[in-house]
Amino acid sequence: MIAEKKSPLVFLIAGEPSGDAIGARLMVALRSRHGGDIRFMGLGGEAMISEGLESLFPISEISIMGLLEVLPRLTLVLRRVRETVAAIREAKPHIVVSIDSPAFCFRVWRGLGKSPPPLMHYVAPTVWAWRPGRAQKFADAIQHLLALLPFEPPYFEAVGLPCTFVGHPVLESGADKGDGGLFRAQHDIAKDALVLGVLLGSRRGEVSRLLGPFGATVRRLMERHPGLRVVVPTVPSVVDLVREAVAQWPGEVLVVPDRGQKYDAMAACDAALAASGTVALELGMARVPMVIGYRLNALTGLVVQRLVRVKYACLINLLLDREAIPEFLLGDCREELITPAIDHLLSDGNARKLQIEAATEAIGKLSAGRALPSDRAAEAVLGIIFERETNNV
Repeated sequence: MIAEKKSPLVFLIAGEPSGDAIGARLMVALRSRHGGDIRFMGLGGEAMISEGLESLFPISEISIMGLLEVLPRLTLVLRRVRETVAAIREAKPHIVVSIDSPAFCFRVWRGLGKSPPPLMHYVAPTVWAWRPGRAQKFADAIQHLLALLPFEPPYFEAVGLPCTFVGHPVLESGADKGDGGLFRAQHDIAKDALVLGVLLGSRRGEVSRLLGPFGATVRRLMERHPGLRVVVPTVPSVVDLVREAVAQWPGEVLVVPDRGQKYDAMAACDAALAASGTVALELGMARVPMVIGYRLNALTGLVVQRLVRVKYACLINLLLDREAIPEFLLGDCREELITPAIDHLLSDGNARKLQIEAATEAIGKLSAGRALPSDRAAEAVLGIIFERETNNV
């Protein structure tokens, strides 16, 4: 009697909100390409849970950035690593796809030992920016890497790790579909009112560090632009911290924790002040000129300054190899430097136009062809599954 063949089981690991969004779109693409019988288990957030994943534990427990921040929670993180390893060993999935969160994922890979299931990682580490030796470490640990940026594959292929450029998931985000007019009407913001978006990030640590300089900038801009409206898109995990802080800001400040309104809120803005990260690409797609700011704790900042190998933090600037988006990082993330840059965008229509054109040029470099990034990623995942099944026949 021939045993019934089980449908493929994909074990997913996403430890950050950004990875959760990528994972959810990958789940949709895999179902579309393979059919509804593909199975999922693993670790994810709200978006992946909405697609049917039962997460092993809340990803907020391992969503940590910075050297000092991780120490108080190291015991918990290591326990979650052991639980993830045990779940993979018991489930025996056809493939493990980890998404970003390399520190956590490395511990899981090591814990799986010498004969793990095929391991694929989605989102290449930034070896072009710092710690180039990580390319070899990834090559020693996994079988395939999916890259978001067009210049990344050669760094990994040089050390023998197959790497596929699939395109950046921001292209699927819907950031270019926001309805700014509707958002303004819903929140009684006049059509001709100046609106500044303030985007503080999604981690409590980064939000806490940016509230000071960003808040001081808002206060100064309110003096220069009476009637300026401020919109603060945020996420549920930090909304309490954000609400408490912005209650002390002058003028009318609207906090928007609803993810469904995020892109409408962006589209309603004349300019934005944002934490460094993928949000710069989202704002670029929304055609919102911006200034980028970021701070780390003092110790982490010193380490990064010593190790970083690139001129820019903003991906738009990296893709263009020039500073089209003003950046104020670490010690330069101060109100007296940020305010003139934002004021210039609020006051000068030509400056806004030039920045929008630059961002559009950069985002055009993020596509890997006509297929969506999630479809290209799903194709790579299924390719490894089918190769394994063929070899085991």
